[in-house]
Amino acid sequence: MADAASVDSASYVVTQERSLDRDCTTLGRHVLQQLQSFGSDAQDLSALMNRIALAGKLIARHLSRSGLMEDALGFTGSTNVQGEAVKKMDLYANDVFISVFKQSGLVCRLASEEMERPYYIPENCPIGRYTLLYDPIDGSSNIDIDLNVGSIFAIRQQEGNDETGEAADLLQSGHKQLAAGYILYGPSTMLVYSIGRGVHAFTLDPSLGEFILSHENLKIPPSGKLYSVNEGNFGQWEPATQACIQYFREVGGYSSRYSGALVADLHRILFQGGVFLYPGTRQKPQGKLRLLYEAAPLAFLIEQAGGQASDGQKPIMDLIPDRLHARSPLIIGSSEEVNRVESLLQRGSG
Repeated sequence: MADAASVDSASYVVTQERSLDRDCTTLGRHVLQQLQSFGSDAQDLSALMNRIALAGKLIARHLSRSGLMEDALGFTGSTNVQGEAVKKMDLYANDVFISVFKQSGLVCRLASEEMERPYYIPENCPIGRYTLLYDPIDGSSNIDIDLNVGSIFAIRQQEGNDETGEAADLLQSGHKQLAAGYILYGPSTMLVYSIGRGVHAFTLDPSLGEFILSHENLKIPPSGKLYSVNEGNFGQWEPATQACIQYFREVGGYSSRYSGALVADLHRILFQGGVFLYPGTRQKPQGKLRLLYEAAPLAFLIEQAGGQASDGQKPIMDLIPDRLHARSPLIIGSSEEVNRVESLLQRGSG
């Protein structure tokens, strides 16, 4: 019979091995493990995710020092393609993604909600087979008051040579995405991603300078008592949408949580369950969120976690944009809550 000291020693060794194995599970390694391959496609995706991680590290560093730096906060004085005022951090983060992927050799185009047309990297195009779509800073109105913000990304494989420069092959459904996810900048920096094999979260360890696996195979609760929506728009919604939100207000047990940053609100719902809504208004029935850069990537991710995403009538993943900056209403979260919202909207419209 083993004595207590031997048992304690064996337990210590096992615990240490597990701790070291977790510290060694970096983002790039995890992608290769997910694909169970070291082939060229697997190495490409691993390299692309490492580049996204590098962009996240650079943005996180800049955000952490923004209050101490001149010209880091506030507006640039210009507007983007949607006519929205551009913050200095929006521009910085957009430039970070471009700079990081210029060096990748894999990406031919970058499409961002901050740019009217895709940014082409000619030197990569003969061999670069991928396009990165991204929202460089989601929730930038939170930056000047030091609240959570995020970045959203998706990877698609380029189809054809795009000789006209119109990127028409991007005008396809979300099912064409190879990978998608987000980076949350807050008390810790987290990167959450999926390559179609579950959802996994990595936390940036500042001492290592690496994103380390912290949550594997995340599953969103099938239902939840959180709803997240900008209720300041209540008066601009259609009656069916108003009735839906009134349901959440009046039915016992629901709590409202809304931060003004889609990534932050969805991150909470991913872990705790519930539903995020960004409906259209009477003046803007398609809402505010961009399909290619926000709605479709997050729909890809949340479906992999067992949730759902809808525009109120159809799954977000089935929608085909008619232009690069097409918008869509978004209802996303726990499957039971998304179904509940769809039912309430249909009842209110009937």
